[in-house]
Amino acid sequence: MQALESKLRQLGYELPAPFAFPNPNRKGCVVVGRIAFVSGHGRDLPKLPGVKAKGKVGADVTVEEGYATARAVALSMLASVKLEVGSLDRIKRVIRLMGMVNVAPGFDRMPEVIDGASDFFYELFGPEAGQHARTAVGLAELPHGIPVEINGEFELHP
Repeated sequence: MQALESKLRQLGYELPAPFAFPNPNRKGCVVVGRIAFVSGHGRDLPKLPGVKAKGKVGADVTVEEGYATARAVALSMLASVKLEVGSLDRIKRVIRLMGMVNVAPGFDRMPEVIDGASDFFYELFGPEAGQHARTAVGLAELPHGIPVEINGEFELHP
């Protein structure tokens, strides 16, 4: 087994099946040079404790459930990277995440929600390769009512 997938298992996770995008005009991951650009993920997430498929954080979804959902989104993102490059061990570092949170009016704790993904990558890749640039914003709506959508970039080993 690959080293990073072995570490995932030690942490109690398994990669889900990669998200199947509904239109052939896009896919989960595109590699340009040594950068893997990962599309927004947030639907068909792994069934983990606290993960919510729909709802607004601050109304239907708690911060803790949003955090758990962001962690599941991160796992889904890794499944798309693996599908494209063949092995998670090709990932050298996490570069950047763009986290979007479906929020109730007045909710402003988006960074705490997206920390679910950031903490996950930091734990999985370690402080040097897991620390990344990040944006966390709140939106009035997300596609299909999902609570969290995240996209990002990863540097690959040659």
